[in-house]
Amino acid sequence: MTPPSSPQPSQPVPFDAGHWRFAAVESRVEEHLGRQSLYLKGGIATVADVSLTDGAIEFDVAFTGERGFMGGVWRVEDTRNYEEFYLRPHQSGNPDANQYTPVFHGISGWQLYHGERYAVPVAYPFDEWIRVRIRFSGSQAEVFLQDLERPALFVEELKRAVAPGRVGVSAGNFAPAYFSNFSFTVADAPALQDRAGKPLPAPPGTIPSWWVSDVFPESAVEDRDLGRDDLAPRSWTRLAAERSGLVNLARVQGTERRKNTVFARQAVIAQREQVRRLDFGFCNRIRVYLNGRLLFRGDDDYRSRDYRFLGSIGYFDALYLPLTRGKNEIVMAVSEDAVQGGWGVQAKLEDLADLAFEE
Repeated sequence: MTPPSSPQPSQPVPFDAGHWRFAAVESRVEEHLGRQSLYLKGGIATVADVSLTDGAIEFDVAFTGERGFMGGVWRVEDTRNYEEFYLRPHQSGNPDANQYTPVFHGISGWQLYHGERYAVPVAYPFDEWIRVRIRFSGSQAEVFLQDLERPALFVEELKRAVAPGRVGVSAGNFAPAYFSNFSFTVADAPALQDRAGKPLPAPPGTIPSWWVSDVFPESAVEDRDLGRDDLAPRSWTRLAAERSGLVNLARVQGTERRKNTVFARQAVIAQREQVRRLDFGFCNRIRVYLNGRLLFRGDDDYRSRDYRFLGSIGYFDALYLPLTRGKNEIVMAVSEDAVQGGWGVQAKLEDLADLAFEE
C-alpha cells in the first residue's frame, strides 16, 4: 500500500476576474466587514485553470440570518455536476444547519441525503466571518466549522465518482453570501481524522437495481393504466441502488423544459400467486404500476402539506402487490421539478421467499 504523500502548500486565490470563473446571477468584489470580499448569489464561482482530485479548500464566509444556502464546492465537472457542502443560516443550531449533497445534472439531493450522516447542528454568528475547511480524500470528506482542529462533520461516502475537478464556492438564489480568504491545497489521499464505521446493511428485500427511462412530460401518464406503447419507445439505463435502496435518478439525466418524469422499472418473478407488501419512498411525485395497472399516486413536494413539510425521502408509504405466478413488472413514474431538492425512488419487499428479481 502506497503511503499518502505530503500535501502541497496551501495556495491562496484572490477574488478577481482573472483567477475565477463565475456562473451566478450576481457576483462582484466589494468591501465587507473590513475585507475585500466576493459577493455571490444564485450560482457558483470556481478557480480558473485548477483541477484536483484530493485535497482541501478553505474560506471565510459571512451572512445574515436570512434564509440562505452558501458554502463550498469541489470536484466540479461543470456548473451542473459537483460535490457541495453548504450552510443554512436560518436553521442555525438545528440538526439541518448545514448539508452535504452531490449535484447531478443540476439537481441537488438534500431531500435524498438527510440526517446525521449529511448534516450536523451548529450555531452560527451572523454578520461575522466564519472559517470553513473542507478536506476530501477518495470517497470521503470532513468539514471543519470555526474549529480547525476537530471536524464538525465526517462524510463517510461521497456520492459522486472520485475524479478531478475544479474547486470554489457557492450561494443559492435566496440570501447572498460574502466570501474571503479562499485557498486550496492539493494532496494525494490525505489522511482524515475520522474513519468510516461498518457500512449499514441493505434493508431486507431491497430492490437492488432499476431500469430508468429517458425523460418525458408528466402529462404523458396522467392517472391511467400503462400500455405497451408507453414503455416501448423509451430508452433505458440500468442504475444500481445504494445500500439504503435509494436510486438517485438524477445520475442518469436532468429534467428538461416540460420533461420532468421517468419510468423506473423492475421485474419480480413469483413462484406462485400471492400478495406481498411493497414499502417505498420517492421524491417528489409518483405513480406506481403493477403489470400496467395503476395502483398508487403520491405527492411529496416540498411544502405540499404544510410550510414545514420537507418532502424528504424514506420508506413512508406501502401498498400490497397482487402478484401472479411468473413475471410481474413493477413500474414507477417519478416526477421532479427543478425547484425541488432531489429526484429519487427506493423500494423493498417485505419478504423475498418464493420471489426473485429479474437479472
